[in-house]
Amino acid sequence: MYRFLKRKSPPPPDINLNELPSDPAKRKSILSYHPNQRDEERREYLIRGPCQPRGHKFKQIAIGKVLRRFNPKWFDLYGDWLEYSVEKEKAFCLYCYLFRDQAGNQGGSDSFLSTGFCSWNKADRLDQHVGLDVNSFHNNAKRKCEDLMRQGQSIKHALHKQTDVVKNDYRIWLNASIDVSRHLLHQGLPFRGHDESEESTNKGNFLELLKYTAGQNEVVKKVVLKNAPKNNQMTSPPIQKDIVHCFSEEVTRSIIEEMDNDVFGLLVDESADASDKEQMAVVFRFVDKYGVVKERFIGVIHVQETSSLSLKSAIDSLFAKYGLSLKKLRGQGYDGASNMKGEFNGLRSLILKESSSAYYVHCFAHQLQLVVMAVAKKHVEVGEFFDMISVLLNVVGASCKRKDKIREIHRQKVEEKISNGEIKTGTGLNQELSLQRPGNTRWGSHYKTLLRLEELFSSIVIVLEYIQDEGTDTTKRQQAYGILKYFHTFDFVFYLELMLLVMGLTDSLSKALQRKDQDILNAISLVKTTKCQLQKVRDDGWDAFMAKVSSFSEKNNTGMLKMEEEFVDSRRPRKKTGITNLHHYKVDCFYTVLDMQLQEFNDRFDEVNSELLICMSSLSPIDSFRQFDKSMLVRLTEFYPNDFSFVERRSLDHQLEIYLDNVKNDERFTDLKCLGDLARVMVETRKHLSHPLVYRLLKVSLILPVATATVERCFSAMNFVKTTLRNRIGDMFLSDCLVCFIEKQVLNTVTNESVIKRFQDMSERRVHL
Repeated sequence: MYRFLKRKSPPPPDINLNELPSDPAKRKSILSYHPNQRDEERREYLIRGPCQPRGHKFKQIAIGKVLRRFNPKWFDLYGDWLEYSVEKEKAFCLYCYLFRDQAGNQGGSDSFLSTGFCSWNKADRLDQHVGLDVNSFHNNAKRKCEDLMRQGQSIKHALHKQTDVVKNDYRIWLNASIDVSRHLLHQGLPFRGHDESEESTNKGNFLELLKYTAGQNEVVKKVVLKNAPKNNQMTSPPIQKDIVHCFSEEVTRSIIEEMDNDVFGLLVDESADASDKEQMAVVFRFVDKYGVVKERFIGVIHVQETSSLSLKSAIDSLFAKYGLSLKKLRGQGYDGASNMKGEFNGLRSLILKESSSAYYVHCFAHQLQLVVMAVAKKHVEVGEFFDMISVLLNVVGASCKRKDKIREIHRQKVEEKISNGEIKTGTGLNQELSLQRPGNTRWGSHYKTLLRLEELFSSIVIVLEYIQDEGTDTTKRQQAYGILKYFHTFDFVFYLELMLLVMGLTDSLSKALQRKDQDILNAISLVKTTKCQLQKVRDDGWDAFMAKVSSFSEKNNTGMLKMEEEFVDSRRPRKKTGITNLHHYKVDCFYTVLDMQLQEFNDRFDEVNSELLICMSSLSPIDSFRQFDKSMLVRLTEFYPNDFSFVERRSLDHQLEIYLDNVKNDERFTDLKCLGDLARVMVETRKHLSHPLVYRLLKVSLILPVATATVERCFSAMNFVKTTLRNRIGDMFLSDCLVCFIEKQVLNTVTNESVIKRFQDMSERRVHL
């Protein structure tokens, strides 16, 4: 006798809800999902809302003999269901898509459900799609969506009606978990512990902080941890990730609202994280409603490869997820990698094909690093100097004992000077110092190393002599001997003071370029000022420079040369050079290094001479708008054809004289230093409403990025959040944590109620609020 057993259906495959495409044309049919997963897909799309790229430049098509396009005002009239596909340039219905599997033959021929609607001259079709009958397919689908999101109407909840007491307790322990998550996100701390068992003495930050919170609040203590239902404690890792995702989405939503569907700039860079995954960080630059320039972090995206096409695809997905359009881009900021700035196949060119006004600016801070590096690579003696500094750091920094010895010797000398009255005392003065190791990619850190070397020179010499005389490692003793020999030469003192001079002039520029609110015109002005300072030092700074060299040599008993004597090349000491020391060090070294710097500045910062920036300079408020040029500003509008129509350009031509007279006679516009100040004061005085076209020009000028320093800071934060001990953190959880950690100011504005609402809507919860 055969026993027939019912075969179990295979479990549904795992899916990532965050990877569901936002563009209606890219979505799979709802029928393609496993029946048990369709409600999850529907709920995710309902939480996101319909895809409405309000900033998109909608494509015009010829209908009859008239060009027609989608009307963005329809988003306001039919905002709960109408969505637009950027890929197909057609309109669709979200409700009907989600419940297409229950349509049967009803609604199957409706273009909003199948091929997409594009008869832009027939606006009445939108009302016809909804239908007058309450039982139309669209209205039935809408009711099903509302029932799906109204968890209290489900059969599961109908069988388990919760009392008000249960709901109140649930809200208390959910709020406690949210508060704990908020603190951990704010500080960038890990959530989980290595051992979270009952016997563990450290169950991780989340559980330990929740336990501490319960100990301080009797109301919370009664309903959390052991006092909460075993199947609904709100402390599991999936719950923690859901809460973090809710915070991240609320922060991002606030940033998108802050942008207000206006134009913005894009800053992108990529870097490997602690688990050697290539992560792409995305930052938006925009002007908020107060006229203040903001750079906001949106998230990191794991990219399998760093080709321009791969990066462009990731950016497209991100834009589609938040209903943004590349047509609104007015600036791109990347480093100098070929996959980024390539004129033909780089990310820059791919975006320019979709948004012709998204002008690219090579990161100014990165260009400055290349300027400083050029000297070390091209000038032999300067390269040798930095090689010796590298050896010094390896010898002195090889052991804690040697570092402590430097600190102790320096402390004794400081105490001696204080007792002799040579130096003053006070808060923040005479701090403990050590020789700082410079970074590989930031030449600004070399400047700090050289400053420390100059200040700790006598202490370092004593330690090197100790290593040379009493060291046990033969190699280190030989290296210490070589460094000491080099330290007592005139070349060392000369190049130490020369590099301090050059790097000191560029260090202030480097710091200024890394400000988030820095505008392109002010950055160019700072570059020009630095070049002028370098030229001034080259022309008139030799005597002052040699005075510093002589002072250092006398103070530390290092070698000093007579400038009138013949120069002896240490590489060929027997061969006569035929030049004096003065000629070699002044012409071949001092002038050559400074000329290299000036040449690199001219070659690297080629944006200074571009027509776009020359036109923008006419907006500058410096010296009572001295650079104002009406023809240049009218020409500037031609660089942004999507922002200024022909009629607006003609109107601007007449408005500019009125604008100039208005701001010149207003004392509130005196002493403004940059475009950022001008935009802020225009909003404060409400003149952005009186001169909207001028303010629009001002915004596109401010959006043009200066440096990718904000993106670099995001990677620094990533290395803080994802460490070698925390290297298994998932990509989505990493991005969520980083958004909250970096944008703390926005995180603090997110309320618990908004997080609870999003959390409850994410999936079916055991308790319905």
